[in-house]
Amino acid sequence: MSDGRRVAIVGLGVISCAGTSVDAFWDGLNSDPPEGERRVADFDPAPFYDSPKNARRADRSQQFAMASTAQAMADAGDLGTNPDRQGVIYGTGVGGLQTFEDQVLVLDRKGARRVSPFMVPMMMPNAPGAAISMRYGLAGPCEVLTTACAAATHAIGYGTRLIRADVVDVAVTGGCESVMTPVGTAGFANMTALSSSGVSMPFDVNRDGFMMTEGSATLVLEEWDSAVARGASIWGEVLGVGSNADAHHITAPSPGGEGALRCMQLAISDAGLTPDDIVHVNAHGTSTSLNDAAEAEALNKLFGADGPLVTSTKGVTGHALGAAGALEAVAVLLSMRYRKIPPTAGWTTPDPDIPEFNLVTGEAADWEPGPSLSNSFGFGGHNGCLVLGPPTA
Repeated sequence: MSDGRRVAIVGLGVISCAGTSVDAFWDGLNSDPPEGERRVADFDPAPFYDSPKNARRADRSQQFAMASTAQAMADAGDLGTNPDRQGVIYGTGVGGLQTFEDQVLVLDRKGARRVSPFMVPMMMPNAPGAAISMRYGLAGPCEVLTTACAAATHAIGYGTRLIRADVVDVAVTGGCESVMTPVGTAGFANMTALSSSGVSMPFDVNRDGFMMTEGSATLVLEEWDSAVARGASIWGEVLGVGSNADAHHITAPSPGGEGALRCMQLAISDAGLTPDDIVHVNAHGTSTSLNDAAEAEALNKLFGADGPLVTSTKGVTGHALGAAGALEAVAVLLSMRYRKIPPTAGWTTPDPDIPEFNLVTGEAADWEPGPSLSNSFGFGGHNGCLVLGPPTA
């Protein structure tokens, strides 16, 4: 286990198709999946900016990040520390794709002089992190990771490491994504990554691709003793962090789930635990053929057929790409708070060609909260895993 400082999670915020607050998100995870597209409906960015003009000068992905961060910072309360010791480590898979597409059309139809001077700051992937740091005066490290579907998990892990190493006392972390644009959707569809049936079915024999979604989740991390001293409400603790690469293929996972297996082992070892200590896994579980098969094999190799309770919340949320890991970390923490693990929505029929593991289906499972894994495996072979624990003393 790391010899560094302990890391408490003191603030949460969520914008998703399953709910646009922490409480609504929990209700959504325990309800039927939305029908049709998994967009965030009726989202108004105006309350999160000081003027409507500034809201319009932010891409939708940044707007989501600002909204979830506002929730998380309010939840965290008065952090009361030196701004130079407060950082932002955020994640996204793509950046401001809607802005880019819109301005390409402007260039084509109206000419170069009509392209917006705000295009670059709106489309750049680091815009959400920059906006958060400026809004809250966080003057420590401000960095945005773009490691595809592992981005938010890597951001939480990196923020954890900065607190452990005494570089910062607070890290605002998480991820955002909004790429449900004409080009973005066509690109994923033409590589046969999206579901043709319009249903997310993680680990099901009939799974046929993921349902794309959008949104954001923010977690405020704080050095444990500081959080306790100021009487913060602690959601949980980051116990372990794992990050590695498949070094295999740009989209396909490594054979036998070896990269995922090693990443889970790294996170568990970093937490000073063994596989027998893990009682719950929020799987990456995208509902794609190759990913689910590889992750199932990795889970079986590490834990056996009767290991920890496993769920994929993407059955409800769909796949939020660079924001997925943050949404799923929040799902794990809520499962600890309410002592229930939501079932894997969309799953009806086992796949005889993948190894067995202890998948939660049908109804939510009661459990005694304990060390839990949250898995994220992205295009490019980027793997990230977190071990989260309940708020023990």
